[in-house]
Amino acid sequence: MQQKEKRVVVTGYGMITPIGKDSRQTFENAKNGVSGISLLSSFETEGLPCRIGGQVDDSGLNDFTAKGLQGIEKCSSRGLKLMISAVSEAAESAGLDSIQNRNRIGVSLGYHGENPSVEDLVLLHRYGGAGVWDVSGLTKTGVYSFFNFFRRKPDVATSILSILFNCKGSSFTIVSACAAGSQAIGEALGIIREGRADAMIAGGSESNLNFMGFVGFVLIRALSERYSSPEKASRPFDRKRNGFVMSEGAGALVLESLDHALERKAPIFAEVLGYGSSADAFRITDIHPKGDGAVFAMQRAIADAGLTASDIEYINAHGTSTLQNDQIETLAINRVLGERAKDVPVSSNKSMMGHTIAAAGAIEAGLTIMGMNNGIVLPTINHEFPDPKCDLDYVPNHARKLEHGIALSNSFGFGGQNACLCFGKFRQ
Repeated sequence: MQQKEKRVVVTGYGMITPIGKDSRQTFENAKNGVSGISLLSSFETEGLPCRIGGQVDDSGLNDFTAKGLQGIEKCSSRGLKLMISAVSEAAESAGLDSIQNRNRIGVSLGYHGENPSVEDLVLLHRYGGAGVWDVSGLTKTGVYSFFNFFRRKPDVATSILSILFNCKGSSFTIVSACAAGSQAIGEALGIIREGRADAMIAGGSESNLNFMGFVGFVLIRALSERYSSPEKASRPFDRKRNGFVMSEGAGALVLESLDHALERKAPIFAEVLGYGSSADAFRITDIHPKGDGAVFAMQRAIADAGLTASDIEYINAHGTSTLQNDQIETLAINRVLGERAKDVPVSSNKSMMGHTIAAAGAIEAGLTIMGMNNGIVLPTINHEFPDPKCDLDYVPNHARKLEHGIALSNSFGFGGQNACLCFGKFRQ
């Protein structure tokens, strides 16, 4: 007889974002409609058509040197440091240290590694010429370290998280652009359901606010270039939106089988009811014009949860503030919810934080859970000029008190990777 799939709950969450050093501060600022977008100071932006982003306050990052972990410091990118901050909060709230069998705890991370700096590229090319690389000269000078190579490998981050939090179960990294954080949570859900782990740290991290990470999005004209102030630039579903705002951050959940969580009397913040994933199979930077991939991901998440579209009470939208995404996501939601679509609140956290790429789905999952537990739907700020092609209830400009128990969280990425998570209030 086939074994029944395990129920999976959230026993911890953590984040670090442009509007908060942790979950509580992020949620409170989001509830109050605070924007974290400002002029970039992390690199020189003079001459670029977009000069803004969502930066994280460095004071929230871990000091490895003070903890005697200098080796890890050398391998750690800024994105990994952000993730360690988020996981530390999540692990503490879950009481993860109390789990005895560390072989039954895994790590699932959405992450893309660190981009090389311009200085690194200039230095490396200094030791090339006539088709021959002077590797011995490069290493003898001691000016370039092999640790730079490790910082660029996505899987190194997962390995270091496993070391720091003593997780010896399944460990893997998902590299799927804007869908990565949500897919990392969804794949972790499957591992626990199948009984291959008791608990998983799952989430995503991104730190792309340097020239090499930023310029690609400048070149494809995906970023907002017209704004009256940085705080007004990210305006999902608004008629005057003109591109997304790139940001950095990290989000983490601790997922756990219900039986295991109850046995150790862990706090339970929500249940992960369903997960849907799909590919547009269309174009590398364009969403399917009818939203087919987004529709399929949402429908799969709802079906996986054993629900119907009529059960959905709130949608945390991908909502990037690009012309194409917001229109097509609206179309997809209308297709999935049908006549109920106009009655279901839909909002975008990116209006306040910008787009944290691989971290977005994980941060938004945490905020979705906090919103359910507080009876609050977070707003879409900067929604000033209605777009007739975006015809849903976007919770404009102000948070709304609303008791709700079933929510979707959408993440749709470049390349057509789509992920949707379904969360519910925990019911015994």
